[in-house]
Amino acid sequence: MPNAQNTEMLAKVKADLEGVTAVYVVDYRGLTVKEMEAFRREIRECGASVKVYKNTLVHLALQEAELPTLDDILQGPSAFVFPGEDVAAAAKAVKNFAKTSKKLVIKGGLMEGQAIDAAGVEAIAALPSREELIAMVAGAISGVARGLAVCVDAVPAGLARAIKAVAEQKDAA
Repeated sequence: MPNAQNTEMLAKVKADLEGVTAVYVVDYRGLTVKEMEAFRREIRECGASVKVYKNTLVHLALQEAELPTLDDILQGPSAFVFPGEDVAAAAKAVKNFAKTSKKLVIKGGLMEGQAIDAAGVEAIAALPSREELIAMVAGAISGVARGLAVCVDAVPAGLARAIKAVAEQKDAA
């Protein structure tokens, strides 16, 4: 029979997994307390959170939520990064910290209900941020509008040039 503390913790894990679009799993073995605090701070700055749960509780919570159980990833010490609104920003923060610390290891995670490996998390980190995507879309829309305006303006301008050329020919004759 499970004890009350594990039952409580399982409920917390389920609550964290509810409605989440992504979860990144990292191995924090070898990080000092100060390094772990720096990691948490960096993750918090991009609107995400880091939590450490027992692997068996996460396995049970994933099983009950009918998500992939990540059996190959949930080995050894694991910390779970729950991104907020911008999943790419959280992945970038994890990747950057892993690159600078050399101790943090990206194991993989979940994205839209599908299991991903460490390469998948790094691919998500390579995506542009939400603001960059909005800027790209705005630029594309602006380019189309500008092209349309040039085309619409070219018709009367061409007509005016043709009329002027005919008028000059008649004046010369």
